[in-house]
Amino acid sequence: MEMDDYIVSARKYRPSTFRSVVGQRSLTTTLKHAIAGNKLAHAYLFCGPRGVGKTSCARIFAKTINCLNPTAEGDACNACESCLAFDEQRSYNIHELDAASNNSVDDIRALIDQVRIPPAVGKYKVFIIDEVHMLSSQAFNAFLKTLEEPPRHVLFILATTEKHKVIPTILSRCQIYDFSRISVADMVEHLGYVAAQEGVSVEAEALNVIAQKADGGMRDALSIFDQVVSFTNGVVTYRAVIDNLNVLDYEYYFRLTDSMLEGNVREAELTLNEILCKGFDGQNVITGLASHFRDLFVCKDEATLVLFEVGASIRERYKETAKRCPEAFLFKAIEITNACDLNYRASRNKRLMLELAMIQLCQLMKSPPDDSKKKLLIEAVDVSGEPGRESRQADTAVAAPLTNPNPTVVAPRQAEPAGGRTASPVISTSIKRMKKEEQADAGASTDTAEKELLAPVDTEGLIRRWDEYAQAMEGNAYLKSTMVNCKPTLEEDYCFEVSVHNRVQEDELLNDSSRLLPYLRKCLGNTRLSMRVKISEANEKKLAYTSSEKYEHLLNINPLLRKLKEEFNLLPD
Repeated sequence: MEMDDYIVSARKYRPSTFRSVVGQRSLTTTLKHAIAGNKLAHAYLFCGPRGVGKTSCARIFAKTINCLNPTAEGDACNACESCLAFDEQRSYNIHELDAASNNSVDDIRALIDQVRIPPAVGKYKVFIIDEVHMLSSQAFNAFLKTLEEPPRHVLFILATTEKHKVIPTILSRCQIYDFSRISVADMVEHLGYVAAQEGVSVEAEALNVIAQKADGGMRDALSIFDQVVSFTNGVVTYRAVIDNLNVLDYEYYFRLTDSMLEGNVREAELTLNEILCKGFDGQNVITGLASHFRDLFVCKDEATLVLFEVGASIRERYKETAKRCPEAFLFKAIEITNACDLNYRASRNKRLMLELAMIQLCQLMKSPPDDSKKKLLIEAVDVSGEPGRESRQADTAVAAPLTNPNPTVVAPRQAEPAGGRTASPVISTSIKRMKKEEQADAGASTDTAEKELLAPVDTEGLIRRWDEYAQAMEGNAYLKSTMVNCKPTLEEDYCFEVSVHNRVQEDELLNDSSRLLPYLRKCLGNTRLSMRVKISEANEKKLAYTSSEKYEHLLNINPLLRKLKEEFNLLPD
């Protein structure tokens, strides 16, 4: 084949009938019905991503409405004079304007002059304006009147990839058709057809990688296909495609997943290093890993399997791996990889961020540490009202604060006497056990659960419980520091006041009050206990903002600055 005879696949296999348009069946069916019923609008707007068939559909539509002998299915006959003129690119009924390079008022006026001339053959003159959003505002305004009331023999088809840039007055005058991205399955099927026509040997998984790389655009898929065919000399394999397109092999993702399920940090770090040494960008690696976990998640249930767009040859491996991955692991893995992706560009040490993400992912399957079990324990309240009474289990860790802003107060239970003394009524139980006990006792003693507790509160006991809460806190070092340095002062009506140094400390305490107050009410046996936070005026720093204020501040430090100012006239009065 000579070089002059070669035509790229995107042009050679461009659709010529509605049936041959890939992935837009609902739109092509609507257009065919409009033609068959002779219900044509005077203006259409085709919008959608690049390479999905907008301009192709516009040309087929223009060709079909001018066909002298349309088929029963509503397609052009491709045999009449109008169809032949269109196929040979000599038709005077179809005019195309690229608005990206012809976007001035003069271009639109020239188009309007052509609108007045009726067609020589066929019924309609069709004007296709591609990338219409590129028209200038003056060109849009010049076009409005003609678009709204064109002659009966004129039909406009506008195409754009950015509908939001088209002015509303244009949109209101058009029937709008939104073209969708072409699915991976549809692209693979069409690429297989092209490969068969061209005599190219292909692997199904190789076509799947090409389709995913094209990101919903058929024209892009065909361009990539031509590139890979040239690279492989007509034998398109999965390995050749990932090498030519610099796509990361699925095998690396499966190896990383196995390492994470086993908690093998070193193996995961070595696999990551191998990937980076091959020249892959770190952000592409982490986004690919996030997509991999997403695919594993949708493979866990037959109902969501329709969302899985990886080729059939690797589908079974995804399903088998998904069975070994708990849903909680996949949820957290997607969250970690997504957070790493968001922060990657701003990080100064990108390699360390990737390695840290791998370490976190490898920790997900490990059992929680012992101290996390302590958080599930709730220390029951000593509601006897006797100040200074200590817990019999003083060595147990202070429980995590309750999250319920209106907790049910547990009534005191009388402990068995031991050695002539009454033991402190303290119970440590899990949240689940407490809920079961509350449900079991609901019918027997509802009056106790609803009882209002008003045990006396003293400053010493309040501060002791305050400090216990602060020491048990994890994950918020700033709030812990605030509570250590700012102690409560007991006021009237069971209200205590906390004096803080700044607005940030005030917000931290108020935001945590839904957990802190229920905890203190339980521990001190008083359901009316309330908290008031204020910023101490004595601790507010006066900052110098204006030039005069800064000058006065420096003058207090060194009075000689006044003489310097006067001699050199450095500062205005």
